[in-house]
This record gives sequence, structure tokens and C-alpha cells, in this order.
Amino acid sequence: MSPQAGRARLVGRPRSLAVDLRGVANLVAALTKYLSLATLVPAGVALGSGESPVPFLAAGVLTGGLGWAVERLTRGDHAVRPREGFLIVALVWVVAAGVAALPYLFSGEPQFDRPLDAYFEGMAGFTTTGGSILTDVEALPHSLLIWRALTQWLGGLGIIVLALAVFPRLRVGGRQLFESELPGPEIESLTTRIRDTARRLWILYVALTAVLVAILWLYGLSGLDARMNGFEAVSHALTTIPTGGFSPNARSVEDYAAVTQWTFVVFMFLGGVNFALMYAAFVRLAPRRLLRDEEFRLYAGLLALGAVILGLELAGAGVASGEAAVRHAVFQTVSIMTTTGYSSTDFAVWPTLAIMTVIGLMFVGGSAGSTSGSVKVVRHVLLGRILRREIDQTVHPELVSPVRLNRRVVDERTLRAVSSFILLYIGIFVAGAALIALDAARVGLDLRVLDAVGVSAAMIGNVGPSFGIAGPLGSYEPFSDVSTAVMILLMWLGRLEVIPIVVLLTRRYWRS
Repeated sequence: MSPQAGRARLVGRPRSLAVDLRGVANLVAALTKYLSLATLVPAGVALGSGESPVPFLAAGVLTGGLGWAVERLTRGDHAVRPREGFLIVALVWVVAAGVAALPYLFSGEPQFDRPLDAYFEGMAGFTTTGGSILTDVEALPHSLLIWRALTQWLGGLGIIVLALAVFPRLRVGGRQLFESELPGPEIESLTTRIRDTARRLWILYVALTAVLVAILWLYGLSGLDARMNGFEAVSHALTTIPTGGFSPNARSVEDYAAVTQWTFVVFMFLGGVNFALMYAAFVRLAPRRLLRDEEFRLYAGLLALGAVILGLELAGAGVASGEAAVRHAVFQTVSIMTTTGYSSTDFAVWPTLAIMTVIGLMFVGGSAGSTSGSVKVVRHVLLGRILRREIDQTVHPELVSPVRLNRRVVDERTLRAVSSFILLYIGIFVAGAALIALDAARVGLDLRVLDAVGVSAAMIGNVGPSFGIAGPLGSYEPFSDVSTAVMILLMWLGRLEVIPIVVLLTRRYWRS
């Protein structure tokens, strides 16, 4: 046989899929089955409030039954490799948003008359984005409001990280899934067993939530904040620690007392800190690790810088003065940079320079391994050092200068991943802003270019509120189905940090 004939036979041979789709379906179904149990919480709230639990029970039975059936049909010995991990994580978040949307649809609430709006609300919940299509949030029953808050709390540290912590018998490639889902380029393990790390992170997460509930409730009972009650304390704690921003109030946290707003600032700040680092500082009593961490120092420094700039802009423009100017500047800096999305005032009407500062903060984010979205501070640190090295090597071509973080040399592969992520992030942000602006023009929606830029930044950064009609006191309801779909895609890409999704679009991923 000639070499040409041999090559022809090789080229013509069909290539099999390199992804274990049955294994992917099996694990996604198992996670969906467990996730359906979360609907019991709002069902209990509904019973206690004299509301109908049917929307939640129906959603739980439907998703739990479907998950159980698919899991049974795809039984087998499935191994989860990094290749399957990308697809599992991507699909879990798509399915989770669907699970969140079902109670909205089943409730008969007129604000969810479009299925795509319900799915938007579900994706905004689980990705902790906080943008909403609701025009009258206070009209919702308490059970639906708790469900909105609970979806953000479940999505804060990650659905799969929760599954690893709570269901140790779940047969998964834990490390691959853990590293694919938890935000940031590099996550420190607290123990050699990834399930133990997941469990300890969630213990800290639950503890912080409980502490915030107790503090807020105490404010209400003591009279420090007459507006705060038990329901609102729980609702806000469930959305502050995950830096989500869903509030049961139409004006977010604007009407609460100053002491309550300052308390939110503290816990939003904590939500933006690396949870592994917090665990070491608070539980292992090693607070010096926080001060030695370069990412944490820059995180705190950027928050301080942003607050000073906003404070000067607000005072200079006469928007606010005294303690109010300081509080609003600090609050909105922390809220936007940590991607929480709460508002202590309507920042959409601030002067142009202040709005530009807010947009800039949307691209910073919190720490790697936190509940924050956006780019993350550690990537800014590494990108700055990559650029400095390039400048140094331009002057001295023979210079060998490894990039270090916390005195450790960072692998070149990680540096390439950081550069690739930021390039893709900016490209998708620009494309998203362009699509939203073009679609707004198509349907005759009054949307400024600055508003389109803010919407795209808020969606891919999982921030939530933007400007104009989508401002902190506005809603995403006026956007068309096309723009809504684009925003859902941006939230999904932002929460999974772009690259795992881009990998799925390559031919090499699907073929061996």
C-alpha cells in the first residue's frame, strides 16, 4: 500500500468524541436532583406566611424527578477529567438558572409573564449579578423574595463547591470541578482533600451569613434601625455575603439607617476577600496572612482610592456633604467593586466623572476565591507585573525576570491564562455593548451609548445595576428579548470566567 493511500484511509476514518457525554449528563442530573431540594425552603416560608407553596413544590418535583430519571438512565462508571469538568460546570449553571426560573413561572406573577424574563431573573440570581427585570419588587410575596435571595446565596461560592461540601458520596472529579467553578486564576487549598476545603469554605460562608442576620435583626429589635425586621435581615444577609445585591425593597438599601449601611459595607468587603485567606485569618487565627497577601493589600488600597475619588467628586459637585458624602462614596465603591450591586442612593444621576469612576470600578472586582465577579484584583496585579517585565526586557533583552506573587514565582502558563482572560473579557464586553446598543436602536428604546456600556459591564462583571433605565432604581424589563438573551449570555460568561466556555467552542475539545 502506498503512503498516500495510507494517509487517505487515516483522513477518512471517523473520529470519536473525546467527551464522556453520558458521564456529563449523569453528574449534571445528580446535581440538579440535589438542587431541587432548595425549593423546600421557600415552600416552608410560603406555608408560614399564608402563601401558596405550590409553585416551589411543583418546581422541586419536576426538576428533582427529571434529575433522578436522567441519573438512572446514564448510570455507569464515569470518570470526570478536566475535559468533562468544563462542560459539567457550564451546563450546571444553565440548568440552575432554569430551576430558579420555574417558581417564578408557576407563581402566576404578571411581572414574569415572559419565560425569558423569568430565566433572566434566575440567571441573575445564581450568578449573583443582581440585575432584575422586576418593576415592582415589593409586590412579590415573601416566599418568592426569599427564593430570589436564596438563589444568590447558593450561587455565591458555587453550586458544585456546595455539592462537594455537603454530598461527599457524589462521585465527581472534585478538584477538576472545584478549580473550574470557583472564581480566580489560582485557588489555595486549605487541605490536601478538596472536599474538606469545600466544606471549610462553606462553614465560613454560613457563619458570616448567620452573624450578619443576627446583627441586622438586633438593629431592628433595639430601635437602631426601625425599618429592619427579621424577614429583611435574612433577605439581606443571603444577598450580601455572596455579593449578590437582590434586595426586597424597591430602593435597595437607601431607606435604612446609616449604621445599617455601614454594616453592609463591612460584610460586602468581607465577601470580596479570598475565603481561603479569611479562613486562615479568622479560624486558624493567623491574621498576619491577610496583611502579607499582596492581592488583599491592593484590594483594600483600591477600595480606599475609589472611595476618596468618589467622595471628592460628590462633595465638589454638591451632590452630598459631610457624613452622607463619605458614606455614599464608601458604600458605592465597595458595592460596585465587589460586584454586590446594592445602592445607598441613585448613583445613576451622579455627575459624569463620578459615573465614569463607577464604570471603572466594575472592571476591578474582588479577590480570587471570593464571591465577587469581574476581572479580580489578582489578575490586575499579575497583568501589571507582566507589563513591567515586558518594558524591562525591551531595555535589557537578556534580562531573565520571573513574575512573582507573594514571593512565589508564578508559572508562565498562569500568566498566559491571565492575559488571555483579560483580552477575551474586554472583547466580549465590547461586543455585548455593541449588540445591546444596536438592538435598542432597532426597537426604538431610548438608550445612550454610556448606558449600553454600563449594561454590558454590569452584566459580564455580575454587578447588577447600571445607568439610565437599568439604573439602581430602574429595571431591565424594557429591553427586548434579543437584548435580554445577550445579557443572560454575558452573566453566564462572566460567572464562569469566559475561558471554560470558549474552550467548549473549539473543535479540539470535542475530538480526541
